[in-house]
Amino acid sequence: MTVLIATSVVRGSQHGESHGGVYLVDLKQQQVTQPLDWNNMDIDWQGRGWDRGLRGVAFHDETVFIAASDELFAYTPQFKLIDSWRNPYLKHAHEITVFKGKVYLSSTGYDSILTFDIAKQQFDWALHVDTDGFRFTARSYDPNGVDGPLMLNKLHLNNVFCNEDGMYVSGLKSGGMLHFNGKRINMSSTLSQGTHNVRPYRNGILFNDTKSDVVRYVSRNQDEDRSFKVPMPDKSTLTGLGVDQSKVARAGFGRGLCEISDGIIAAGSSPSTIAIHDLDKNITGATIVLSSDIRNAIHGLEVWPYN
Repeated sequence: MTVLIATSVVRGSQHGESHGGVYLVDLKQQQVTQPLDWNNMDIDWQGRGWDRGLRGVAFHDETVFIAASDELFAYTPQFKLIDSWRNPYLKHAHEITVFKGKVYLSSTGYDSILTFDIAKQQFDWALHVDTDGFRFTARSYDPNGVDGPLMLNKLHLNNVFCNEDGMYVSGLKSGGMLHFNGKRINMSSTLSQGTHNVRPYRNGILFNDTKSDVVRYVSRNQDEDRSFKVPMPDKSTLTGLGVDQSKVARAGFGRGLCEISDGIIAAGSSPSTIAIHDLDKNITGATIVLSSDIRNAIHGLEVWPYN
């Protein structure tokens, strides 16, 4: 049985309305439940998605970590709140991941990656990424100190992925996937602007080419390259039109990506939709629509590891 967990944000929603939440999607039983409805009145009402909704998802033992814009939440698998933590350098958080006992969070506002020590339950390290001409620089700093970076959102870092080879970072304006080996940061793979969920995969990289409304797998062997169109709903079925005063909500905004099994991936888009793609057969299988509201967009997407 494959169950996916998806978080969503709602762009342009008003006070008193839902701002997204958490969905569990049972692919075999074709059932959807919403264990969390994120309706927080203490919300920063700026444009874009910003604080409206829940972001990245990651797991450690019996703990589910979910990021909001400036807060990290910990839940049981039954979605009972365990605790939550804030940090002055965590702002407009996007994707998160767990690696070797730490949660890595992309802090878009500060062009940084923050780490949260799960055992000590505290933020303990941060890395600021910047550009110096045509080169990238990385500077570590104490997220509990006062010598961190300014909130410039220069690269719009929105994703972090870790494995034994190092840490991979990317953003809307990074121009590709960056690799940090613990000392230096370099461009690992160049990409066009406007990507989400970039990560090494098989013999290449997998990502949401959000600007082009496609999901791509780009390999070193070009014969293996794949691209899948983001599902586009019939305009007559859409709701929430004309309500988004920031005018950034749009159908087909691709974000949220995970591997279900070898060669089978799930990709999210707006209005909240999940598409299942088979890389080896080069086909799109099931498409699950969670919402017809054009403002409701998938953000985090992972395979649910619990019963």
